[in-house]
Amino acid sequence: MEGKSYVFRVLSANRHGLSEPSEITSPIQAQDVTVVPSAPGRVLASRNTKTSVVVQWDRPKHEEDLLGYYVDCCVAGTNLWEPCNHKPIGYNRFVVHGLTTGEQYIFRVKAVNAVGMSENSQESDVIKVQAALTVPSHPYGITLLNCDGHSMTLGWKVPKFSGGSPILGYYLDKREVHHKNWHEVNSSPSKPTILTVDGLTEGSLYEFKIAAVNLAGIGEPSDPSEHFKCEAWTMPEPGPAYDLTFCEVRDTSLVMLWKAPVYSGSSPVSGYFVDFREEDAGEWITVNQTTTANRYLKVSDLQQGKTYVFRVRAVNANGVGKPSDTSEPVLVEARPGTKEISAGVDEQGNIYLGFDCQEMTDASQFTWCKSYEEISDDERFKIETVGDHSKLYLKNPDKEDLGTYSVSVSDTDGVSSSFVLDPEELERLMALSNEIKNPTIPLKSELAYEIFDKGRVRFWLQAEHLSPDASYRFIINDREVSDSEIHRIKCDKATGIIEMVMDRFSIENEGTYTVQIHDGKAKSQSSLVLIGDAFKTVLEEAEFQRKEFLRKQGPHFAEYLHWDVTEECEVRLVCKVANTKKETVFKWLKDDVLYETETLPNLERGICELLIPKLSKKDHGEYKATLKDDRGQDVSILEIAGKVYDDMILAMSRVCGKSASPLKVLCTPEGIRLQCFMKYFTDEMKVNWCHKDAKISSSEHMRIGGSEEMAWLQICEPTEKDKGKYTFEIFDGKDNHQRSLDLSGQAFDEAFAEFQQFKAAAFAEKNRGRLIGGLPDVVTIMEGKTLNLTCTVFGNPDPEVIWFKNDQDIQLSEHFSVKVEQAKYVSMTIKGVTSEDSGKYSINIKNKYGGEKIDVTVSVYKHGEKIPDMAPPQQAKPKLIPASASAAGQ
Repeated sequence: MEGKSYVFRVLSANRHGLSEPSEITSPIQAQDVTVVPSAPGRVLASRNTKTSVVVQWDRPKHEEDLLGYYVDCCVAGTNLWEPCNHKPIGYNRFVVHGLTTGEQYIFRVKAVNAVGMSENSQESDVIKVQAALTVPSHPYGITLLNCDGHSMTLGWKVPKFSGGSPILGYYLDKREVHHKNWHEVNSSPSKPTILTVDGLTEGSLYEFKIAAVNLAGIGEPSDPSEHFKCEAWTMPEPGPAYDLTFCEVRDTSLVMLWKAPVYSGSSPVSGYFVDFREEDAGEWITVNQTTTANRYLKVSDLQQGKTYVFRVRAVNANGVGKPSDTSEPVLVEARPGTKEISAGVDEQGNIYLGFDCQEMTDASQFTWCKSYEEISDDERFKIETVGDHSKLYLKNPDKEDLGTYSVSVSDTDGVSSSFVLDPEELERLMALSNEIKNPTIPLKSELAYEIFDKGRVRFWLQAEHLSPDASYRFIINDREVSDSEIHRIKCDKATGIIEMVMDRFSIENEGTYTVQIHDGKAKSQSSLVLIGDAFKTVLEEAEFQRKEFLRKQGPHFAEYLHWDVTEECEVRLVCKVANTKKETVFKWLKDDVLYETETLPNLERGICELLIPKLSKKDHGEYKATLKDDRGQDVSILEIAGKVYDDMILAMSRVCGKSASPLKVLCTPEGIRLQCFMKYFTDEMKVNWCHKDAKISSSEHMRIGGSEEMAWLQICEPTEKDKGKYTFEIFDGKDNHQRSLDLSGQAFDEAFAEFQQFKAAAFAEKNRGRLIGGLPDVVTIMEGKTLNLTCTVFGNPDPEVIWFKNDQDIQLSEHFSVKVEQAKYVSMTIKGVTSEDSGKYSINIKNKYGGEKIDVTVSVYKHGEKIPDMAPPQQAKPKLIPASASAAGQ
């Protein structure tokens, strides 16, 4: 009940009962319910440092039991919000740290209490992260540059921090060393960092201090300079260079710049020496061994992470002048996030060098230089700076623009970069610029041709892309042609294909073919020159395709005559036929003469074959296959000669080489023969015999030969030198097929012994007694006549000749007489033959190597009787007589 106080306690329970009660709460009254706070009011963001922003806001109208606020931030344009604090803050002001210098942000705030969070506040205005505007820091490095006894010229370096606003100028104060009060030198700010102070007393000592001014006011003055004595400079050497600055500081190098001495001495300055040393080190090291005429120098090969100081000495004809003041220390280390100059081409095709700097402030300025001299040539260059991005445009790029370009950004921690524009880079940029200023339509395929059946010729190209508004022209020999029956032209803009088809391509169509395409500003052109041999090639192919179309209207060869070699090493001529019928006649011809085959080809199968077994030169000739019926005829020709014949031999060699037998030994009376059996062999095959891997040439000792079924090597009268490995190889145009045999040891001994046996047998056969000729096997003679049997014999030594009648020795008498002349002419004479002289007469011819026996049947008939019917006489056949045992052993 409202207005009454209550206390509470709690008890816990389980199955065994209740616990003791808890402690009693303090008295409490019911009140109205607390609600979520309303959204905070207006949010204001203001600059603070280079990486932070101050955010302030109005408190919400309803802030009951408020616990605090949460701040969110978002990079402008992204709508990606991130929390800036993870615990509620109790004040309506918060510094957001860790932001990116130069980036633009938006902020919003939410209030929170025990019930929950409010709605988001309205978003702040966009703010760029930069340091807040302050007065500049003090200048430094005051240097005496010249003195004429009545005035001094002083130089100094600009403040390291401008305060976020451009420096408007400098105020200079002076005093004599022994005086207490400072005196103003200039009542209005001096813009340059060099100033001549007049009205000084010669011989007096002076000191100076300088303050910079910007929109925020006058900054702190510099420390007083060292004491400068007012006395005229008369030395012949130059005075000191001044305003030493550094840019492009990287991990191992930097670029140093300086200004020329105000006092040049008695002759003009001709160059400079640059010295350096590590900070707090003793010895100075000269960077350049010869003077440099430039007022800048890139110093390389420094050690990363070390700090160096530098100085410059000017030189004229009289010598080396006074060194400059020592520079401020420089840490050789690339700044995190260091960016470099980029070269590119914009959408209009303009070539530029670009540089981004997110660290810049409102007081920062981009300074572009060529050869480290500030660019002021408006005719050749144009500089455009928008926000933190600056571009240097080359208006009319050419070779004069080659060189080193640099850019520096003031009021930053030394942000700078350089870029060397060499001939290759300029050429690349100019090519890219030309593509943009004069755009071309990229082509997937240049203008080409293809030939269809009936001899139609199609000219076509394909563009990468064509818009619906694209236009095109076909030009032949400088004359535009349009779509017609002669030139059928069409374009598929979806695929980018433009084509023209000519049904009849003839001798009149020689020339140059061109397609021109326009698509908006872009254009493209592609040409195809068909003149001379190129045109003849197209014309011949078109004519061929036209003839092919007509040929295929009747019976024709789908595949012309070609050949292969079967596994049996037969050459097979093959062709395929098409569009045949029962009445179609097929013939084989060789050299225009009908080639008879056992069976006619079955045209329904569509394949016709002709086998040529055991190919040899006798098979040279022109082979034809012909087809003919009432619809037309076709012919296919294959010339077996020259290279075709050689290729056939190689193909046969491949089949034979793969199936060749192992080498086999055959002994002959001449020696040992090695044989390799094959399905077919001809001496036109490329074969080699090798002994111990050395090629063998045919000779009297080693004879190479072969037959249709084998190749052999004859080793005549073998000796010990002929032992070893023998290899037979046959070459098929690609591979060598080899068979080997080791003719050594027992294999050689056995073969040699067998050869000796054959040799002895052959010698005996050659020298044994034998009949050379002259005796018939049958003689018929009438009674009373004289029978004279004459023959020639041979033997070495001279053979013994013995005559027999019915296997009995003949008793020589006047009736029977035998004569042997010169040991080879033998005759037997029977005078006055009678019927008793009928019978079998034999002559034995024999020496120690053996001999032979020849039988002659003599038939005697009486006068007046019919001559007996007998077979016509033949050459008598000898019967061998073996050699005696003693002779056989010799």
